[in-house]
Amino acid sequence: MGLRIGIRRENKNKWEGRVPLIPSDVAALQQQQHLKFVVQPSEIRTFKDSEYKELGVSVDERMRGASIIFGVKEVPVRLLRPGKVYIYFAHVVKAQPYNMPMLQRLLDFGCSLIDYEKIADDNNRRLVFFGRHAGYAGMIETLRALGQRLALSGTITPLAEVRPAYEYRDLADAKEHLRELGARMVRDGLPEAARPLVFGIAGYGNVSEGAQEVLGALPIESVPVNQLRDIASRRGPGSPLMVKVVFREEDMARPLDPQASFELQDYYAHPEKYSGRFEEYLDHLDVLVNSIYWEPRYPRLVTREWVRKQWAEGGSPRLKIIGDISCDIDGSIEPTVKATSPEAPCFVYDPVDGKAHDGVEGRGPVVMAVDNLPCELPREASQHFSAVLRTMVADIAGADWQADFDALSLPSHLKKAVIVHKGELTPAYAYLKQHLPAASSDKGTPERRPPMRAP
Repeated sequence: MGLRIGIRRENKNKWEGRVPLIPSDVAALQQQQHLKFVVQPSEIRTFKDSEYKELGVSVDERMRGASIIFGVKEVPVRLLRPGKVYIYFAHVVKAQPYNMPMLQRLLDFGCSLIDYEKIADDNNRRLVFFGRHAGYAGMIETLRALGQRLALSGTITPLAEVRPAYEYRDLADAKEHLRELGARMVRDGLPEAARPLVFGIAGYGNVSEGAQEVLGALPIESVPVNQLRDIASRRGPGSPLMVKVVFREEDMARPLDPQASFELQDYYAHPEKYSGRFEEYLDHLDVLVNSIYWEPRYPRLVTREWVRKQWAEGGSPRLKIIGDISCDIDGSIEPTVKATSPEAPCFVYDPVDGKAHDGVEGRGPVVMAVDNLPCELPREASQHFSAVLRTMVADIAGADWQADFDALSLPSHLKKAVIVHKGELTPAYAYLKQHLPAASSDKGTPERRPPMRAP
């Protein structure tokens, strides 16, 4: 039968309709690179089974003969199969506890794993990502939450008419609707109590750019950080309708040494020499959009203690909405205590009991924390992702996956993303071993396991 490449069915939830490789790209790879693909059928995939079949791509429930399997999100532990080469977003490099059993099973089964998140160029810039589309959908959902929250307080604005991202035909449709709403805001103005609406965007990468592109469909002005306090304090006629400010690392932390200046590379290497300063801006924001990459060694943007103090004794701070596009549980936005889904994208974090209450009504800030936002714009997100990934498929398919890791012939941007090879953590990721669960008593070997259904 020869080498076959599988594209698995996504089954994280009912919303995950994205694909790593779209039908036209798969067909081109079959014709130009002489590769053979087999696609697992799916009822929720944005590209239907028929679209693959019409272009000569096989569709088979068991993906028979596929030794290399592409996906988007994590493969459930029960569906992993011995000896396969998997390529997907694994979410393991931070030793995420919820995915350590999956990583252990990959090791037990002698599998190999390429993580999209670690495919990067020589400057460590990621090459395949859905970040911009997360920004698109995340900003739409954040604007919707803001409109709803304002309406609950009696402040009715056109933003109350923003629809969920997945209800728009595509991104162009969403932006056109926002432009219409923005035109009404310009014509009719906003209530004094809501003017100006101040958006703070933490980060300036692909996610941030996507969020700002959507926000740009509205009548919004950009201001530098050093003017935030003054602009935010203006009310009534003559004040802007909406403003945004984009925060960089130097706005989020300051050196502990008062004589030292902020140095970006020093901050990356030695964050212990810095303290967080972001809370000084929070009083001036109506909306915070979080798009940063965060690790526990860096200061948080919003802490539970800050929220508790602000809402204590009936307090009503300005900050209404946190659009946590990054969605790290207990991460840079500490009140992000859970991830949400497109059908229920928001919760209110209660500053007293520390619990999440679904919806936008209640005491505390509204948190939008959908953890797979690009699935709300699945077709466009897949097209963008596939356009980059398709250039890497031939190298992955052409590698000798039975060779030792040192002899594994892959371009550097792909080899650095190999987390597991033939059931062993690769040197760059050996640190994950200490986070793995203890070997289960029934682990055995793949050969001794009872027959298992193919994924």
